[in-house]
Amino acid sequence: MAADSEPESEVFEITDFTTASEWERFISKVEEVLNDWKLIGNSVGKPLEKGIFTSGTWEEKSDEISFADFKFSVTHHYLVQESTDKEAKDEVLEDVIPQPMQDLLCMNNDFPPRAHCLVRWYGLREFVVIAPAANNDAVLSESKCNLLLSSVSIALGNTGCQVPLFVQIHHKWRRMYVGECQGPGVRTDFEMVHLRKVPNQYTHLSGLLDIFKSKIGCPLTPLPPVNIAIRFTYVLQDWQQYFWPQQPPDIDALVGGEVGGLEFGKLPFGACEDPISELHLATTWPHLTEGIIVDNDVYSDLDPMQAPHWSVRVRKADNPQCLLGDFVTEFFKICRRKESTDEILGRSTFEEEGREIADITHALSKLTEPAPVPIHKLSVSNMVHTAKKKIRKHRGVEESPLNNDVLNTILLFLFPDAASEKPLDGTSSTDNSNPPLESEEYNLYNQFKSAPSDSLTYKLALCLCMINFYHGGLKGVAHLWQEFVLEMRFRWENNFLIPGLASGPPDLRCCLLHQKLQMLNCCIERKKARDEGRKTSPSDNVTNTYSGDAGKSGDQLGPDNLRETDKDKGEVGKSWDSWSDSEEEFFECLSDTEELKGNGQESGKKGGPKEMASLKPEGRLHQHGKLTLLHNGEPLYIPVTQEPAPMTEDLLEEQSEVLAKLGTSAEGAHLRARMQSACLLSDMESFKAANPGCFLEDFVRWYSPRDYIEEEVVDEKGNMVLKGELSARMKIPSNMWVEAWETAKPIPARRQRRLFDDTREAEKVLHYLAVQKPADLARHLLPCVIHAAVLKVKEEESLENISSVKKIIKQIISHSSKVLHFPNPEDKKLEEIIHQITNVEAIIARARSLKAKFGTEKCEQEEEKEDLERFVSCLLEQPEVLVVGAGRGHAGRIIHKLFVNAQRHVILFKAATMTPAEEELKRMGPPEEKRQNLAADFPPPAGRELILRTAVPRPAPYSRALPQRMYSVLTKEDFRLAGAFSSDTSFF
Repeated sequence: MAADSEPESEVFEITDFTTASEWERFISKVEEVLNDWKLIGNSVGKPLEKGIFTSGTWEEKSDEISFADFKFSVTHHYLVQESTDKEAKDEVLEDVIPQPMQDLLCMNNDFPPRAHCLVRWYGLREFVVIAPAANNDAVLSESKCNLLLSSVSIALGNTGCQVPLFVQIHHKWRRMYVGECQGPGVRTDFEMVHLRKVPNQYTHLSGLLDIFKSKIGCPLTPLPPVNIAIRFTYVLQDWQQYFWPQQPPDIDALVGGEVGGLEFGKLPFGACEDPISELHLATTWPHLTEGIIVDNDVYSDLDPMQAPHWSVRVRKADNPQCLLGDFVTEFFKICRRKESTDEILGRSTFEEEGREIADITHALSKLTEPAPVPIHKLSVSNMVHTAKKKIRKHRGVEESPLNNDVLNTILLFLFPDAASEKPLDGTSSTDNSNPPLESEEYNLYNQFKSAPSDSLTYKLALCLCMINFYHGGLKGVAHLWQEFVLEMRFRWENNFLIPGLASGPPDLRCCLLHQKLQMLNCCIERKKARDEGRKTSPSDNVTNTYSGDAGKSGDQLGPDNLRETDKDKGEVGKSWDSWSDSEEEFFECLSDTEELKGNGQESGKKGGPKEMASLKPEGRLHQHGKLTLLHNGEPLYIPVTQEPAPMTEDLLEEQSEVLAKLGTSAEGAHLRARMQSACLLSDMESFKAANPGCFLEDFVRWYSPRDYIEEEVVDEKGNMVLKGELSARMKIPSNMWVEAWETAKPIPARRQRRLFDDTREAEKVLHYLAVQKPADLARHLLPCVIHAAVLKVKEEESLENISSVKKIIKQIISHSSKVLHFPNPEDKKLEEIIHQITNVEAIIARARSLKAKFGTEKCEQEEEKEDLERFVSCLLEQPEVLVVGAGRGHAGRIIHKLFVNAQRHVILFKAATMTPAEEELKRMGPPEEKRQNLAADFPPPAGRELILRTAVPRPAPYSRALPQRMYSVLTKEDFRLAGAFSSDTSFF
């Protein structure tokens, strides 16, 4: 066995040296990405224009690669530029150094206000960054850094890519990058130093020049001059002499209604704190040469007042508290509450207990007693009395969420007709502060599905908003709503129209609550008209009062009348409840019974027009032109008809659902048609009563003239005469019109069954209002509050005239229109709208803050005032604004004065709090501090930035002269050097 197994044990182990290692795979992936993005070869663009880094468009594209199991993201950042014709230039540009190296020396875009850090440090228009993909990953060890850098170097050499490639090392917050750029025979190394503590010798220009020169290590003895760009940034945080101009609202004065911009029906506006926290002044010396200025540890020529360039940026306060934003946000929070009004205000436990006890004592007797048919009776006065008693009993006057003064003021604001002895009959009193009718601002309610800005609903929304914020919060809202519902009940009972609502049927373009109030007004109008009609004509009660029993008295008169009652049941046309509940229909009958009986019998006869012609005409409105009846030549009269029942959108939806459920069967379709023909039947009955002896053709000529076709024909005598007939659709067998006409009796509108049962509809509306929770109420009224907030923002913006804000307001309006038209908008989308409104308010507050600080109103010369206003508007819209004339210009003098005043305050404060020992220390302090005290007008610079540039041959004297650049930034807790050092790889 052993001898057999020996040959098997001699296995050759083959090592395949062509297999790629993880490192090689990583390099090939980098090369693949560079190839995919077409970053190969030399791409020479136009010289960079001034300010292009800020005004131009920056784009980036990313990909993901991995080194073993460690993921990296590769991102290409580039400035979008017009493409140049590469092919034409290839021959000429063979020996030219790569574009990124040329950009190192370009001075047109030093210190861009908004750019990637590598753009600021190196002035590049295009670069690629390889960084760990996960935020918490970092390349920390030196060996890994070197491995990555060598990978980059190999990838650049293999592909011929001339775009700089950077690798992010250390933790991401440190923003540490090392990188390389290669060209034909040239290479630039990008290196970086990042320290927390600054060595003293590098806090000034002379020390940084020493570093730069030693790093270049140029072998030439007279070194070419170094170009220098310097920027010092001074921060102003203390606006001592300017108080924030926003006046806090006077809560106590609200009851009187005389408040600085804050009264019921008006929203507050403005920021409660200064929305501008800091002003940053950057003083720049863009083109200096070594030797021209002195800046060392004992003396400096760099006086900010002498700087040729000044630019300013403002730092905005993070989320400043804004009154309007807070108002709307707090109101929106109610939408998320679950409590009912009773839970918030508390029930009357005594009454509840009493009822329960009564129920228990009679429990057994109820079982033996015959149960009566439940008839729903509403005693309105009892209901109001109970509600008021409940409020009083459960909380004393001092506990009431709203005190009487506030409540009365609000109710008087909502119902101005209550102050006058004679009611205003529902006519809305227009306020001068409201936008004119038919204007774009007024018609915003159509887009927002809110309510007109002079309506009761709109005013109620604003009052609830204010009460929620200032007077009792959610309890106050519930209290006012309860009072509002009681007021609605009172007005319905006493026939007082609700003010601040447009007359007519509910406007479906408005919110549902507004529609409900309009519906209640319609009910009050109908009830009022009916009650007044009853009072004014007692003598004429036969012809001027309702007599619904006329239809009912004919119920025993034969099959036709049974059909009539069926039709009555199906006459919902507008309200499903009134259709289904015909048993509960009631009529006010003041007519003589004999007269009614006679009419009922006459209408019950199934006779032709001759019998009908003998009836007395009733309910005529006026004659219809020259038209006459076809049968007897009598003039055709337009009858008094019932108005169709007004509908709110929820009723319409409910009715459409019912109609849809009837299905598509023949029976369902027939029933649907009968339901929808209630109004038609009513009009036919009125027409028959007004025109005894009429035919269907007569009715069609008045009601639907297009369905009566007239033609000229020659009669027997040879004369041209007009001959008319019904249209084809009217002649269809079992046509609804023909059927309805046969069923219709000659009953005038005043004696017909009401199409619109105002009593039931009013009770439904009042019940709907009573059961609304504060959250439901807030949902209904939020569109009105957003509408009011947008109007307020537009009004305030018009005073400031900020173009960027105008655009944002348009965006808010279009966004809100889309969101608010849905029945139940998402909370997140509503929050977005409120956030946008708050942002606009903050921008306007910033504009006002800056105008106050720069004193635009105090300018005597018109030209200076315009310049300052332009300067302020630029500060709001641009990241950094150039100060024309630097320290000597008008804006510059104001900025200088701001700094001087702030410094004086700091000096006085320090002097008042400094101990003698501290004073001695200050005198003996470091030269840096001594130097800073020389320019007492300005504080020490918060940031010092320097860019040093030159072109020298490296590494040998006979090498090509190549760009060298070093950027330095020094802040209180941070020191960074970013160097780009180029060397010749052909002659070294």
